[in-house]
Amino acid sequence: MNVASLFNLSGRVALVTGSSAGIGFALAHGLGGAGAKVVLNGRESGKLALAAERLRREGLSVHEMAFDVTDSSAVRPAIERIEDAIGPIDILVNNAGMQFRAPLEDYPDDAWHALMKTNVDSVFYVGQAVAKRMIPRGRGKIINICSVQSELGRPSIAPYAATKGAVKMLTKGMAIDWGKHGLQVNGLGPGYFKTELNRALVEDKAFSDWLIGRTPSRRWGELEDLIGAMVFLASDASNFVNGQIIYVDGGVTASL
Repeated sequence: MNVASLFNLSGRVALVTGSSAGIGFALAHGLGGAGAKVVLNGRESGKLALAAERLRREGLSVHEMAFDVTDSSAVRPAIERIEDAIGPIDILVNNAGMQFRAPLEDYPDDAWHALMKTNVDSVFYVGQAVAKRMIPRGRGKIINICSVQSELGRPSIAPYAATKGAVKMLTKGMAIDWGKHGLQVNGLGPGYFKTELNRALVEDKAFSDWLIGRTPSRRWGELEDLIGAMVFLASDASNFVNGQIIYVDGGVTASL
């Protein structure tokens, strides 16, 4: 057995939603580095173009497809365009997401609905549209981006935790319904990572000290820490792994 070949993604098409920056961009970078032809997605064409150019400068095969993952009427034709112009989608990473912090008793209705649309509806819409094309082919990898908040709560983010708990269970449901068709659907659950969205938390010494003390690995996550687990879930190495959530969190979910 050639073990390295199990992780080789050459010739495969990978769509990563919300991939113009942050975790999504890092995951796209990692998949491209493993040989996949990567399709970047976001709502802003300009940001997508800049992100794609960064990856192309490293010699990666990159395409862009701007569409709103929270709009089911936009998702279906976009998936059709990707498959017609670039090729059948072998790997889908449902990464698009947002955060909004507020005391639960004062949490605005519009923020609740926006969070649900972005974090949960998009996973259903894109997952379903892609799965309908994977099923007749008898193969496909879907990786939904969960969170340590799929398991743990924190003050002021109860709605976010609710969305990530929903994504965890939707992942399991997708695996149950689509496993018989040759699909593997799993989740990747990042812990606390140094990203632009977390800059305020990283720079908050009290929070950062608390987090590092709370984390068995005694540090923040770096984006490259996610790539190995992502490539595993996207590759043939995980062909009998289904309905699982892999937490890349330095041990946070293992410790009280």
